[in-house]
Amino acid sequence: MKLSLPELSLVLLVGPSGAGKSTFARRHFRETEVLSSDTCRGLVADDENAQDATVDAFEVLRFVAAKRLARGLLTVIDATNTQPEARKPLVALAREYHVLPVALVLDVPERTCHARNQSRPDRQFGGHVVRSQLQQLHRSLRGLEREGFRHVHILKPEHLDAVQVERQPLWNNRKHETGPFDIIGDIHGCLDELLALLTRLGYAVSRREVGFDVRPPEGRKAVFLGDLVDRGPDIPGVLRLVMGMVEAGTALCVPGNHETKLLRKLRGKDVKLSHGLAQTLEQLEREPPEWRAKVADFIDGLVSHYVLDGGRLVVAHAGLKESMQGRGSGKVREFCLYGETTGETDEYGLPVRHDWAAGYRGKAMVVYGHTPVPEAEWLNNTLCVDTGCVYGGKLTALRYPEKERVSVPAARVYCEPVKPLGAVAPMLPAVSAQQQHDDVLDIEDVLGKRIVNTRLIQSVTVREENATAALEAMSRFALHPKWLVYLPPTMSPPATRREAGLLEHPAEAFGYYRHEGVVKVICEEKHMGSRAVVVVCRDAEVARRRFGVTGGEVGACYTRTGRRFFNDVSLEAAFLARLQTAFERSGFWEEHGTDWACLDCELMPWSLKAQELVKEQYAAVGSAARASLAEALAGLEQAGGRGVELGDLALRFEDKVHSVDRYVAAYRRYCWPVQSLEGVRLAPFHLLATEGAVHVDKDHVWHLETLAKVCRADEGLLLATRYRVVDLSDAQSVEEGTRWWEALTSAGGEGMVVKPLSFVARGGKGLLQPAIKCRGKDYLRIIYGPEYTAMPNLERLRERGLSTKRSLALRELALGIESLERFVRKEPLRRVHECVFGVLALESEPVDPRL
Repeated sequence: MKLSLPELSLVLLVGPSGAGKSTFARRHFRETEVLSSDTCRGLVADDENAQDATVDAFEVLRFVAAKRLARGLLTVIDATNTQPEARKPLVALAREYHVLPVALVLDVPERTCHARNQSRPDRQFGGHVVRSQLQQLHRSLRGLEREGFRHVHILKPEHLDAVQVERQPLWNNRKHETGPFDIIGDIHGCLDELLALLTRLGYAVSRREVGFDVRPPEGRKAVFLGDLVDRGPDIPGVLRLVMGMVEAGTALCVPGNHETKLLRKLRGKDVKLSHGLAQTLEQLEREPPEWRAKVADFIDGLVSHYVLDGGRLVVAHAGLKESMQGRGSGKVREFCLYGETTGETDEYGLPVRHDWAAGYRGKAMVVYGHTPVPEAEWLNNTLCVDTGCVYGGKLTALRYPEKERVSVPAARVYCEPVKPLGAVAPMLPAVSAQQQHDDVLDIEDVLGKRIVNTRLIQSVTVREENATAALEAMSRFALHPKWLVYLPPTMSPPATRREAGLLEHPAEAFGYYRHEGVVKVICEEKHMGSRAVVVVCRDAEVARRRFGVTGGEVGACYTRTGRRFFNDVSLEAAFLARLQTAFERSGFWEEHGTDWACLDCELMPWSLKAQELVKEQYAAVGSAARASLAEALAGLEQAGGRGVELGDLALRFEDKVHSVDRYVAAYRRYCWPVQSLEGVRLAPFHLLATEGAVHVDKDHVWHLETLAKVCRADEGLLLATRYRVVDLSDAQSVEEGTRWWEALTSAGGEGMVVKPLSFVARGGKGLLQPAIKCRGKDYLRIIYGPEYTAMPNLERLRERGLSTKRSLALRELALGIESLERFVRKEPLRRVHECVFGVLALESEPVDPRL
């Protein structure tokens, strides 16, 4: 005996104590699927027979059941469930989560139940208990369906050992169908436009004497979103074509509200002949009665929605919220047909619809129709493809997974809408629907502990306190959030050098990558500047269309914490204009097929407020040290003149003076006052992203050479980053790389960055450090202070730990690349900012900033 249960349902085992419900549950369901009232009673009272804990036990049971149902998991309730009042809240729970309630009734004789209870020391109660439960059960059997149970199975004792439980997929579960699909919006009887659209999509359509032969492109399948009927000129033709394709297995179809109304009329219900139904009935009257009956059966067999491609795609006539996807209930079907309304009417007398798509946060793409729009626009991974063909608009399809929209214009206006399409949007918006929605960001999308899934690292955890710090920084200091599509990762230094007087050296960086199996690395000159992200667009129209920025800006230049580099708007505009010109002159836009670019750079000098920085931070240290040391040396000289034994004290203070002099020389080399672009230099080293591509699949030589070509177009502003490729298996190549670092640092340069040749590299234990910075001896004085090379100080610094810094670099790399990839895929800004905020939040983790 086979027993079919819906794969997603709330199953109630119904039967008296001793009927064998727990044994049946263990045999046919996973342990985690079964919630036992006795177990829950034991959880709250340490005694599964403590009847005074029954109320608390059932609160626990319903709470856990709710959590399981919310996650879309089959749940079995192991309790007597013989009383209607006991079943009522569980049926309500099933309805709340849009799952099917199922009753499995174990109708076992009283004597059998009583004998089983007698054999169990925890079931020593009188036979009247079982007798009462059986009476309650038998009184309920005929009314179980009226209580709301969609499936009722009554099992006699002879069935219990022979029964086999099967999980039946719901009718809307088409996850095994992966496409590709062509999803077509509301047709409303516009046959000519449908034929033209199918032809554009590559379908071969030929007419038969009655009906059509349709041959789809190899492997593709059409999906019709309902509203095939009413208002248009050839409703029978549309029905014949769609019904034929569905019957042939070359199409799927979900019902629209107009089909549902037509079905009621065809079934003899009293229906108001409005909204085009009269035209449909008039056209169908010319058809044979048996064909009209076939139409009714076709509509009656349509499923409210489909979940396709492993759950990545959902199709429904009016859309569907995440909590309803893949579920079955009257409310789900109603939402699929009509959407969600506020209960109000607009000035046209039409219901005001709740914009469910604006709050959609689901992972599945939802494609729907129902509400005509002038243009099909993405909003939060949803797309309405009803573009009002019957009203003189166009018929639109979405090609999935390509996400390509294909349309054909309506031949004419077949029906004047109550609410003109122009009233929906009198003119095309300055920005897309998604960009308009992104004007207001939701704080809930970034606050609290978050686990961000990325392509490079499966999950990155952002702690709640760090997310709060990131929000504080962003809200107070950040530039326009629509430019903020990327933040760069931190860089770790190498393991410390033990050689006298040195803290960092390329040998340790080379050794790290060699140990991880990397053959070639690239050494890039590190400029003494600030890490900068630059976004530049070809013109203001590109900035509007791609970034949703409407203020006339053509780009942005910001720090690794999301702050503007240029406080002077005119200076920033001039800077970006120079960049635009360089990209244009170099032929970059045409060569790369893009009209915008995102770059990772160093901007020099250190700060565009360099005079203030020198005065407030570095110069203050240098001046105070020089003044105090001069006084100290004078005092030592006087003491020596009086014959005081000073030992090496004077030499030690002379060393301090020398160290301070080198410190002052170091910071002066990299800071200069800036009042115009004449003193600014930008050194780009990563071409991060362009339209349709994130360039982490190219090696670093490609990045540097591509950007060097742009730099040559404006060598007054742009500085090509010098580099060397080092073969780690070649001792001479390694030596040449080391000598280059020595030459850079001895000339006063900051040092170099060592990277694996490929942008993203993996070793035996996973992702490798994207870069290791090797800084020169004199430059490190700026970081660690004038006297860091003194042996006690140097020994203490050599004990610094790198593991936290390196872990941070990997997590920030994964988040940064993920944010760019989401932006390039045109995901909502909240999805991009989830990663950007993650990088900034990780920066507030306690790590020695001097690393």
